[in-house]
Amino acid sequence: MKHPYTLLMVVLASLLAPSAMAQIVEKGWDEKINEVVQPATDLVSTIVFFPVQLGDSAATNMPLVIIFLLFSALFFTIYFKFINIRAFKTSIATVSGKYSDPNNPGEVSHFQALTSALSGTVGLGNIAGVAIAISLGGPGATFWMILAGLLGMSSKFVECTLGVKYRDIDKDGVVYGGPMYYLTKGLQERGAGKLGKVLAVFFAIMCIGGSFGGGNMFQANQAAQQFISMVGTSSSSAGTYFGIALALVVALVIIGGIKRIGAVTEKIVPFMCGIYVLAAIVVMVVNASSLPATFGMIFTEAFNPVAVAGGLVGVLVQGFRRAAFSNEAGVGSAAIAHSAVKTDYPASEGMVALLEPFIDTVVICTMTAMVVIVTGDYQTDGVMSGVKMTSDSFATVIPWFPYILTVAVILFAFSTMISWSYYGLQAWLFLFGRTKFNSMLYRVLFCLFVVVGSAASLGAVTDFSDAMIFAMAVPNLIGLFFLLPVVKAEVTRYMAFIQKGEWRSYTTPKK
Repeated sequence: MKHPYTLLMVVLASLLAPSAMAQIVEKGWDEKINEVVQPATDLVSTIVFFPVQLGDSAATNMPLVIIFLLFSALFFTIYFKFINIRAFKTSIATVSGKYSDPNNPGEVSHFQALTSALSGTVGLGNIAGVAIAISLGGPGATFWMILAGLLGMSSKFVECTLGVKYRDIDKDGVVYGGPMYYLTKGLQERGAGKLGKVLAVFFAIMCIGGSFGGGNMFQANQAAQQFISMVGTSSSSAGTYFGIALALVVALVIIGGIKRIGAVTEKIVPFMCGIYVLAAIVVMVVNASSLPATFGMIFTEAFNPVAVAGGLVGVLVQGFRRAAFSNEAGVGSAAIAHSAVKTDYPASEGMVALLEPFIDTVVICTMTAMVVIVTGDYQTDGVMSGVKMTSDSFATVIPWFPYILTVAVILFAFSTMISWSYYGLQAWLFLFGRTKFNSMLYRVLFCLFVVVGSAASLGAVTDFSDAMIFAMAVPNLIGLFFLLPVVKAEVTRYMAFIQKGEWRSYTTPKK
């Protein structure tokens, strides 16, 4: 599907305003880049995150898009009769390769597809965002965060099943998939072809913006800030130099496509998640005497909050917001990575994908919440000191953990960037055509935005990042509701395949 390159200008104009460039002279490169980015991001975030006030204070404001995501997740959970719980055992067996045929069409294994998608969601939101949510909503926000994570498993299941169902595979075995394809082909089948094309184009544009923003600039920004803080430099161009170095490393991986991305993420993701969870367990073991009280606060303050702005609604809002921002269930991004899996059964990858919010939110985010609650740091630190709060909480037991956290932040950022580069590339090729030139042009632009993100201020980067990513949810969720019958049919087909034991003739591939 090809569109004029003027569409490219629409995406980039929101970031690089020529009038702003003319006004910035005699400043460090970091300041120059920030002044270019800030004005447009303010406008985008205001539109996307239109607030709905659910209570009497600002703490109860919930963006309309988050309400849409949560309602959809709840609906999908009921529609598929709590498949997020029923299919958990089948999901584990599927991701282990038990039901896999290594000769099936696709580019990566179930495990590699899962880690590629996880690397796009497990990141700084799990470290800093959770701490901020607890400081605003109190321990009770953890309960609602976990609940939203469990519901999000159903959204991931639906979108990733469709990602495989409607993917394209070219003559060389290269896979092209994601919401762009199931919105066009799927809605065409349902008699809404024109709507599907409009939704697909809108999704693709937002996905490209999201890949440059939340999947790139925000990650590079936080990695740069953590690194600069650790080395203690005061250079006004330090972020730019760090960004250049990081961009070169990212380029080495993304040039190899999803196969190389999968090969890297299947090693990085388990390692960084394992180290983080292990450190959290150590903190909790040392503070074992406080664990009963911690669990008590999580459950009691979820329904009866103490001294928290916004009361019950405020606690609920903070927990739901954090889960939605962390696992991106319903946004559609993960369906792009999962569509590259080797399988003949779309629902098999839906089963694998539902593990993603469980790992990201129910496990990783809960670990962060437990650490900041059990150490009591959420009561003493400033509201917006997310990374510092988490770092200080770990340091109460592991004094040298801030150094490990710096490495973790950079690894989290790096893995997120390489996955989002693939998401953005797929959307880019959908809009402009699958040519080598278009592919290389996107990769070059992506690496340039690594430098932009490292240099820009956090506020400008965060606003743009969140807005573009969550704008993707609107066309994606509309499409999911249209295609639920298709998903139900695929679930029935996959479960019949398992029950008949047809998979026993396969040679189980190694992860």
